[in-house]
Amino acid sequence: MRSWLRNTLCGFILYFVTGFLWCFVIYYWKRHAYIPKDSIPSIEAMKKQIIVASKAMAVYCALPAASEHMIESGWTRSYFHISEVGWPLHFVYLALYLIFVEFGIYWMHRELHDIKPLYKHLHATHHIYNKENTLSPWAGLAFHPLDGVLQAIPHVFALFIVPVHFRTHIALLFLEAVWTSNIHDCIHGKVWPVMGAGYHTIHHTTYRHNYGHYTIWMDWMFGTLREPEDILKKD
Repeated sequence: MRSWLRNTLCGFILYFVTGFLWCFVIYYWKRHAYIPKDSIPSIEAMKKQIIVASKAMAVYCALPAASEHMIESGWTRSYFHISEVGWPLHFVYLALYLIFVEFGIYWMHRELHDIKPLYKHLHATHHIYNKENTLSPWAGLAFHPLDGVLQAIPHVFALFIVPVHFRTHIALLFLEAVWTSNIHDCIHGKVWPVMGAGYHTIHHTTYRHNYGHYTIWMDWMFGTLREPEDILKKD
């Protein structure tokens, strides 16, 4: 219970600090540098996203509390100190962990689209934001609570398959809040092979492409990749 309360408080702090700073930079401080004026979401749209995310936050934060309990109980392959495996092996395990998570989130996300009841009752809550002028960093965590947990649960499944450093696992779970803010800001960073906002904005408009999370590799492997440049050429 202490872990869940701590995680929930940290989740709210991270979400609001990240969201406010991100929006201040792209919508006010650098107002005309990144986003056209007609693509800036309304205050009302952002308020609705904040409400959806806030209602789900306590459920999201039960996941790191559950994984912490399983790790401390010795049920997983996680380790507490990098000295237990050494730095070289630590980075090998971390790479394997991230590959597994990327694969798992890709297929979880894709099935949330392909299985119609899951889309209708869970994922559709997030996809009401389907245009540039409705997407914002606040939309990054604006999911049905169960949807958000399902998309993050590959992080927990990985604990039983790949040895991973305990604090690194928890940090990566919380960094999801920062990453999802990034991929919903509609700014195409053009950093290959990162699945940035340029790719994810396409996902929100076509619904059938760019399911990946950190990189474009899974979409490339499974034939669902669509490049932002392809959209520009078509236009």
